[in-house]
Amino acid sequence: MKLVLMGTNDFVVPIFEDIKNSGHEIMAVFTRAPKPVGRKQILTPSPVHIWADANGLTVHTNINEYNYSPDMVIVISYGVILRDNVLNSAPVVNIHPSLLPKYRGPSPIRTAIYNGDTKSAVCLMAVTPQLDAGDIYMCREFDIDTNDTNEDVETRVSKIGAEMLIEYLKNPSEYPAIPQIGEPTFTKKWTGTDEVIDWSRGDIAVHNQIRALGAGRTKINGIDVKILKTKLNNDKLEILQIQPSGKKPMDWKSFLNGLRGMDIRVGE
Repeated sequence: MKLVLMGTNDFVVPIFEDIKNSGHEIMAVFTRAPKPVGRKQILTPSPVHIWADANGLTVHTNINEYNYSPDMVIVISYGVILRDNVLNSAPVVNIHPSLLPKYRGPSPIRTAIYNGDTKSAVCLMAVTPQLDAGDIYMCREFDIDTNDTNEDVETRVSKIGAEMLIEYLKNPSEYPAIPQIGEPTFTKKWTGTDEVIDWSRGDIAVHNQIRALGAGRTKINGIDVKILKTKLNNDKLEILQIQPSGKKPMDWKSFLNGLRGMDIRVGE
């Protein structure tokens, strides 16, 4: 089957690698344009761009350059709105990591973890002009553990999504399109403001916030810190890794050693 692949983020790469290894012809890869990274703002290509270059594939960073007639277009975490020039060229299929119509939009995994969900799903769906509203071809549920981070769940989604796509591409006609049923809910794009911890929300909510967003911002004994990793032990929050302002990440015990003899004041 002749395919065009569209994607940007890290967790997409293993899926595209499995598709490449399954013998399909990849006509081209579309990804987001390089972005400035780090203090020196060096233009850096996306993980998918790096993967495509390493495999000698044609790469485009401008969707307006699309001029292909593949058998199918595969879109995963691309971050670009598709227009008629793509949608009318071939069936367009997307992997979406939620039990649709729940959690449409840009951050289904982070939102599920933030909300403390214990189950989610990977859906293989048709791409339509309306956001995440297409019919569903396949859907597989999976569990989210109490201490799973966004990275943990992305890895799980990559594995499940790749298996689903390989199976689907063998014979798409075996999987009829099923309309989404129920009232949709929508996710947002998380920002640094969302990392600020409100300790009154309780240990479980704070833990979910940190494992979903990758960091929680607060003060400890007047020091601005990022809490990078936590776990729950009998519903009580344990801090595992922390980063004081202007310093490198460290484990919680090392941070406490610097406060020896002081009472710990969190949030002050």
